[in-house]
Amino acid sequence: MKTVVHLLRHGEVHNPQGILYGRSSGYHLSERGLAMAERVAERVGGRDITHIVSSPLERAQETAAPLAAARGLSVGLDERLIESGNIFEGEPFRVRSSILRKPKIWRSLWNPFRPSWGEPYSQVVGRMWAAVEDARTAAAGHEAVLVSHQLPIWVTRLKAEGRSFLHDPRKRHCTLCSITSLTFEDDRLVSVGYSEPAGDLIPVADRNKPFSAGGADAPPPSGPLRGPSS
Repeated sequence: MKTVVHLLRHGEVHNPQGILYGRSSGYHLSERGLAMAERVAERVGGRDITHIVSSPLERAQETAAPLAAARGLSVGLDERLIESGNIFEGEPFRVRSSILRKPKIWRSLWNPFRPSWGEPYSQVVGRMWAAVEDARTAAAGHEAVLVSHQLPIWVTRLKAEGRSFLHDPRKRHCTLCSITSLTFEDDRLVSVGYSEPAGDLIPVADRNKPFSAGGADAPPPSGPLRGPSS
């Protein structure tokens, strides 16, 4: 029995001050972000989607809403799909250029594997993969959509493909409103796919910004699927 679990990243957020909003509430989709969510619904609303769950953050719920309406479904909320936590939440994007002037931050930047500045990758993947498994069960024989955020989706893909969690954030292949698809035969993961149903709405100038589009021009990984790793 084939089941597909799609990981949908939220659309563009209204954030004129350029804040690293992280898990902060009150950040909603921009007009373009709303258009992206509608585009997703237009392009995948005809698929056999029977289960939709979202991160509790507003931007994720607003991304899920048009697709849920197209499918006649309600949207469940799952804390396991929330953005990863980090110490830079609430800081402007340019905080990276001022790190050397903030010695108190240095002690949080020593370990890229953990990462030491926030929630460990392994912890993010643990909660995300549990949500994927629950969605696979709930939509058995059909398709499910989980609406989440760039880093949680990307490290979940790394796990699925048996790759190291250590990576360059500028090369995450996970643009705004992109879909990372995990296909299962019964309980066995057999393939990982990727698509950008709203990719034409992302401004070209934003495509390589790690905290905006997520490196849309980065090539997808090559090599055989090795399955989930710890």
